[in-house]
Formats: sequence, C-alpha cells, structure tokens
Amino acid sequence: MLAMIIYHFCWDLRYFGYIASDVEDAFGWKVFAHSTAGAFLLIVGISLVLSTRRGFNAGKFLRRLGVLIAAALAITLVTYFLFPDSYIFFGVLHHIALASVLGLLFLRLPIPVVIGGSIACFFAPQLFAGPTFDSSWLLWLGLETEFPRTNDFVPLLPWFGVVLAGIAAARLWPILAPHAPKFLRAVRKESRRAIPSGAESRLVWLGRHSLLIYLLHQPVLFGVVYLASQIYPPDFLAFEATYIETCESSCIESEVEESVCRRTCACAARRSQAEGLWSDLMRQTLTAPREQRYFEIVDECQARAATQK
Repeated sequence: MLAMIIYHFCWDLRYFGYIASDVEDAFGWKVFAHSTAGAFLLIVGISLVLSTRRGFNAGKFLRRLGVLIAAALAITLVTYFLFPDSYIFFGVLHHIALASVLGLLFLRLPIPVVIGGSIACFFAPQLFAGPTFDSSWLLWLGLETEFPRTNDFVPLLPWFGVVLAGIAAARLWPILAPHAPKFLRAVRKESRRAIPSGAESRLVWLGRHSLLIYLLHQPVLFGVVYLASQIYPPDFLAFEATYIETCESSCIESEVEESVCRRTCACAARRSQAEGLWSDLMRQTLTAPREQRYFEIVDECQARAATQK
C-alpha cells in the first residue's frame, strides 16, 4: 500500500511538472511499479487460499466480487472523463476481480499443476502474442503486439501467473514451514518483535481497508498537487533543461553528430513551446495527433540542423 501511494504521488508530481523523472517509462520506475502490482497479485492468490481453508462461502465471495467489479468500473468511468486518450480499461482492480474467479479453479488442483500453470502464464505472451489480439476487445488477455495507451494496464497474461504463484505458496507453506531452518524461524520471530505494537495496528488497518485506500488515495493526492500547482506553478525551465539533456543523449546514441543533435533539440524545444505542445509534452499527455505533430517538428528540426554548418 505504501509503495503504491509513493508511486502515484510521484506520478502526480510528474504530471503537473514538479519533477522531470519519467515515472511511467524509466527502467527503475517500471521495476518499482511492477513489483508493487506483483505484490498485490501475490497477496490475492494467498488470500484466496486463506479465505477458503475452512470451506467456500459463496455469499461472502460474491459480495466481495461485486464490490471489486463496481470499483473497477468506477475507475474506468472516472479515468475516461479525465484522460480520454489513456483511460484505464483493465487495471489492477479489473485483474483482481477476474483472477479471483479464475483462481477458484486452481484451489484444489495438485500443487505441481498450479506451479505449471503459473509458469505457463509467464511464457504465454512470448509464445502466443499476435496481431489478432491487438483488437480492443482482446487487449485484456495480454497477448497484444503493441502496448495500449492507458495509465494502468495489468492484463490477464502474464500477471495471472503471479496470482497462481501466491496460491501455490500459500498451499506449500503448511507443508514446508515445519521443516524450515531454525534461523528462518528465528528471523520471523524477531521481525515481529521489531515492529512497535502501535505501528503494527496501523499496518493491519491499511491491509483491512486496502480497497478504500486504493480508491481514495489518488483523488486526494491528485487534488492536493493540483491545488499546489495553482499556488506554486511548476518550473517549466527545469523541465526544458532536462528535456534538452535527454534529447541530446538519445540523439547522440543514434549515431548523429553531436552538433546536429544540439541544434535539433534546442529547435524542438523552442518550436514545441511556440505551438502549445510543451505543457502536454512535459506531462506526457499528448493526444495522438499532437504527438504526431511533435515528431514532425523533431524531424523538421533535425533536417534543418543537418544542413547548417
């Protein structure tokens, strides 16, 4: 929960221009985001096992599933109106709702079958992806060849493999725990002692109200950063310096002469500002036509820079 809040807060800061870090595409941020999503889904698998260890309560399960579906649809509707070009159509809540149903099929299967299913999910996108699955109705499967334009995408494959890993781990734990090395049991015991009782209760509260926090934290953070941007506008010049530095590095890596890259990037920054693309470029919210225009500007600037001496 804390990792999710940190990521979304940084995303908001990036969106409003307070930081220039590429929160969505930079390798480190991707690892952070995927690790956070993976933790959620691993816990989904573990929770399915724990919640059914004394039998399956259909009424309780369906009530929870209904809340998840309603929350997922609400996120789709809200993001559609706020970010029509990148709204969330299959994010982590959509995945959890579907995985909660599919996971039931694996609760009583032999553990090796569950582990095999998990491995198959991880390899499926590499083996079966194709243009057929680029259809908007099939993107949720995760077998597309082009990554869709959306602010949160957690498709069935390969991510359902993480849920199955959680199911397998929860079922293996009672078998393996009694045989765990003594030092591991000692670490577990000491780690519980290291958490103050008050802090533990707050962590438990986070876990018990995770859906409510998930739904409310981003609107609150987004609103706070928006209000801050009205009082203390972000420094666009800082972004310009970062943009030119990143642009030049990328250009030089493509084996273009350094002086040409320097003129190209300065020109692209100047013309993007003149044509009103700069704010959306900074926030990574360019619509498809405006993004096409931006790349046209870059090409024109590079062609002109190449002819200058």
